[in-house]
Amino acid sequence: MPIAVIIPAYNEEAGIGRLLDALLHSPDAGPDIEVVVAANGCRDRTAEVARTRGARVVELAIASKTAALNSADELAVGFPRVYLDADIAATPGLIRALAAAVREPGVHAAVPRAELDLDGSALPVRGYYAVNARLPVFRGRLFGRGVIALSEEARRRFKTFPDIIADDMFLDAVVAVDEKRQLDLSVRVPAPRRTGDLIRRVARARAGNEEFWAWMAEEGAASGLRSDAVRGARSWSWLRDVVLRSPHLLPAAACYTAVILQAERMRRSRGWTTRSGWGRPGASAG
Repeated sequence: MPIAVIIPAYNEEAGIGRLLDALLHSPDAGPDIEVVVAANGCRDRTAEVARTRGARVVELAIASKTAALNSADELAVGFPRVYLDADIAATPGLIRALAAAVREPGVHAAVPRAELDLDGSALPVRGYYAVNARLPVFRGRLFGRGVIALSEEARRRFKTFPDIIADDMFLDAVVAVDEKRQLDLSVRVPAPRRTGDLIRRVARARAGNEEFWAWMAEEGAASGLRSDAVRGARSWSWLRDVVLRSPHLLPAAACYTAVILQAERMRRSRGWTTRSGWGRPGASAG
């Protein structure tokens, strides 16, 4: 049975071809990897590019990452399942390593290490991530990588992805702490280049975090899901767990707090407390 790679894609014409060429046409590619692209709400040639590269494609009129994940899951055949953001430069080797990990007894989710791509990013963006990347909330978790592998057993623990922004936090709650593994492999995660783009990303992330906890209280807990995040420790974690232990990061902390404050102001002014369509919020957790 092939490994199923699920790629939700929203207006990814410019870059998805490179990803699909790597997964389907590089020297390491093979029939053991099945790729399903869910083009949702696209106003460009994402679906056409994906088809020409040999991926299976499902098209949705609405721009919804949740709907894309669920539609692609219905079309996919293979297991394990690897959920991959369209801007992550994954290789067949990485996909196979993740799949091999979740085939091991007792392991039901696997991720690589995140390596931020800050080339060309503005100084405030670099400062923000100098603190954010060191937050302990990311240790032993599934979010913040742009790629998550699930075993067949873990995928069968839920019927569909719930209609929330933070799909990666949802998957983190599906799998217990001792069932997760981080591989000694890295994946490049692109950071925003402009400060304004970072603020919008963090605003959506914070909205997604709030929505996730509300969903957990109302529906997730009733379904037997749990999250290992400690909510109360987050607000000052950047100071207590990062800056006070590494005082040289104090200038970066000024960037971090400024971004958080502006993002929170944006979130509140735009009412981003419930579902807000598509986007790559990532996990701010700060």
